[in-house]
Amino acid sequence: MPIPPRAKNFSITIRHSGPASLIDVVGSLTLFESGALRQAISDLLADKRKDIVLNLSGLEYLDSSGIGELVRNYLTVIKTGGSLKVVGLSQKVEDILKITQLYKVFPEFPNEQAALDSFPSNTGNPNPL
Repeated sequence: MPIPPRAKNFSITIRHSGPASLIDVVGSLTLFESGALRQAISDLLADKRKDIVLNLSGLEYLDSSGIGELVRNYLTVIKTGGSLKVVGLSQKVEDILKITQLYKVFPEFPNEQAALDSFPSNTGNPNPL
């Protein structure tokens, strides 16, 4: 279910794998696009889908508003009893998370399958995709 982008180079796609949801973020995450990500996560939480993986492999740019939005969404998911994990960090995004010390907050995984397998509800399921 694609979320309509506000900017030409931004899109969010939501996929489901068992009880977990994967959000593919493509383009730039700035003040203008942050509302779409917030809405996507709010919708998932409203549907009781609390295990969320952010696939940031298509994220090309992240500014301070985007960083704030990642933190805000992480806290929202945690407060509802869910888990938010990230995969696909480019070197640029990884450097930003290291500089801001946020790499300590966001559980990063080498790929989607590893992130999905880390959710308690997916333990023992060899291939949920």
